[in-house]
Amino acid sequence: MARNNLQVLTALDVAKTQLYHFTAIVIAGMGFFTDAYDLFVITTVTKLLGRIYYYEDGASKPGTLPANVLSAVNGVALCGALAGQLFFGFLGDKMGRKSVYGMTLVLMVVASIASGLSFGSTAKSVMTSLCFFRFWLGFGIGGDYPLSATIMSEYANKKTRGAFIAAVFAMQGFGILAGGIVSIIVSAAFNAKYKAQPFKLDHKGSTVSQADFVWRIVLMFGAIPAGMTYYWRMKMPETARYTALVERNAKQAAADMSRVLQVDIIEEQENITRNAEREPLYGLFSAEFMKRHGLHLLGTTTTWFLLDIAYYSQNLFQKDVLTAVGWLPASTEMNAIEEVYRVGRAQCIIALCSTIPGYWFTVALVDRIGRVTIQLLGFFFMTVFMLALAIPYYHWRGTACGDKFCNGNHAAFVALYCFTFFFSNFGPNATTFIIPAELFPARVRSTCHGISAAAGKAGAIVGAFGFLYASQSTHSKEVTQGYHKGIGIKASLILLGVTNAMGFFLTLLIPETKGRSLEDITGENDEVDGAQNERSYPQSGI
Repeated sequence: MARNNLQVLTALDVAKTQLYHFTAIVIAGMGFFTDAYDLFVITTVTKLLGRIYYYEDGASKPGTLPANVLSAVNGVALCGALAGQLFFGFLGDKMGRKSVYGMTLVLMVVASIASGLSFGSTAKSVMTSLCFFRFWLGFGIGGDYPLSATIMSEYANKKTRGAFIAAVFAMQGFGILAGGIVSIIVSAAFNAKYKAQPFKLDHKGSTVSQADFVWRIVLMFGAIPAGMTYYWRMKMPETARYTALVERNAKQAAADMSRVLQVDIIEEQENITRNAEREPLYGLFSAEFMKRHGLHLLGTTTTWFLLDIAYYSQNLFQKDVLTAVGWLPASTEMNAIEEVYRVGRAQCIIALCSTIPGYWFTVALVDRIGRVTIQLLGFFFMTVFMLALAIPYYHWRGTACGDKFCNGNHAAFVALYCFTFFFSNFGPNATTFIIPAELFPARVRSTCHGISAAAGKAGAIVGAFGFLYASQSTHSKEVTQGYHKGIGIKASLILLGVTNAMGFFLTLLIPETKGRSLEDITGENDEVDGAQNERSYPQSGI
């Protein structure tokens, strides 16, 4: 008997879109709202941290974070996320999705507050404690990826499953926007209260002592949405697919989904037990797993890895790119708090013009044109627009005029830059999250999604650390203090374009999943139907 005959799974696959779907989207989505806020808001305050803790008396330019410190501050949360994705992904398959879902939020709340309270009186102590707490913040964020994706895929019906998972992920766009908005509000309030001259007019006085509260408040705000969601996460029932297919508890699965769907579902313990007896036993990374799902896992991990190299490079260092082309004023033209305002405003504009629309284009179209088509489309246009930025880079940037660049076409550069964000979100940034939640069997779904997401975070770490150094000028006099010569922004953008092109071709390893039951996609029905024949013969070897 094939598993798709279980009434509880059939009921989920054909259920009409109703309130519980939207409730699940909001509950899971608020986690991703917080994830994006916490990961990307750091980009609005890193320049402020440099001004506060690394200014030297008599210096001609504001203080900046040393290369190793900036790398650590930007990258440590990504390292934590990588570890969290592997750990909580595995735990989600062993203990249940719901059982560990609340742990990630608690960790995020505590670590967000602790990040803002980073203690110490010296630059070294403050940065060390900030990095320590942001690692654990990332650890909690990492756990949200496999758990939210798996829960949403297992709750959804097969007709609109892609849109539901994409809607959860799309909350990242609002999280990035919120990071910019909070930075604007806090910096504007402090700047109005504690007025200061630009750095060029008053070197030391341009950074008021109260500026130390700005970055702390901005970071701690991330605890609020996570804390608000905790109660509702704990009220969600375990997914029926985990309860029925992994825990083998037909009564609980039927009871949970009868309440959620508001229909009567018959418990089928006999069918579940029969399926369990006939199921072929193979573990993660066994020869059988590799035969059935090895190419799928290779496709989801490599495409997510390549995507995040480009995506996180763009997001974490957009302030540096926009400054380089003159869209943001030189740091000497602003006081410390005003610089936070300007960077936050730029983040909001890009989020509104490209990031958020890209996410919701995916939500609208993913169940119509398919995940693979959108991913191929996204990688293709990311490559095109990245190369369009890079090849005529000096045309967009213009020529140096002191601390500024003149005679460039900065508006066109920013427009092309926004298009790369649009097609990353109406493209692989969304689909790499959706596909691993559909391709793998229930007993290893969370683990495989965690592995795929961790590969993405490995790419993000490469982007966060690598782009910072690679984008330094090829001329010694133009290199930021504390850095070595790099290949320059133009060559770095070309490299990111090549990375996107590689993602396009590796997407061909992934099958289309739209409109199909999870059990049909993963081959679990085939496993049960074919297992009896396989077990009727003596087994040799392992």
